[in-house]
Amino acid sequence: MVTVISLGGSIVAPDKVDIAFLTEFVKLIRSFIEADSSRRFIFVVGGGGPARHWQNAYREINGGIKDDEADWIGIMATRLNAQLIKAVMGEWCTQEVVTNPCQVDPLTGRVLVAAGWKPGFSTDYDAVLLAERFRADALINLSNIEKVYTADPKIDSNASPIDKISWADFRVITGDEWVPGKNVPFDPVASRHAEKINLKVICAAGRNLDNLKKILSGEEFTGTTIY
Repeated sequence: MVTVISLGGSIVAPDKVDIAFLTEFVKLIRSFIEADSSRRFIFVVGGGGPARHWQNAYREINGGIKDDEADWIGIMATRLNAQLIKAVMGEWCTQEVVTNPCQVDPLTGRVLVAAGWKPGFSTDYDAVLLAERFRADALINLSNIEKVYTADPKIDSNASPIDKISWADFRVITGDEWVPGKNVPFDPVASRHAEKINLKVICAAGRNLDNLKKILSGEEFTGTTIY
């Protein structure tokens, strides 16, 4: 059984590395690995605070923005965070950090860690490609939101949380265009491919590890299922 987790950079390093969270996250993953010899995990790590700070610096210094340049800055931040995740997973992760989801060797360890690939794609898209490659049972998207809403609740007071939603309806909410740093529950480009391959994605709050444990155990959980 392979489970892909898109681990939002805002969870790993909202401003600086969240050591307390990562410590407990590693303990939880290890508990599942040790309990089931068939369990495998793939973590795709976002850029978080480092990506945001460095992209903002680029915008201020340059007085404008080129999407490719901003994307490369964000990609490098994802690779820094991914290298940290690989290191803290220790002996469970035997392969180097994946930077191209289209060129990846078969899983040799219990954990595989991936980072950003190239401009025009987010780590969500990388996660979808890896889920397709390894026939994952699920893709869990962990971020700083508990559920997907009908609109941005910070802007629209009438926005309401969603428990389940089809890809067609979800894409109406998020649109189809990818912009570096765009704040959406799941990247529009990734959403198109996930719909194409009939991949189920679960969006949930990344810091709620008790809830993540329920998701991984197949129990009732708080979050949004996109199918």
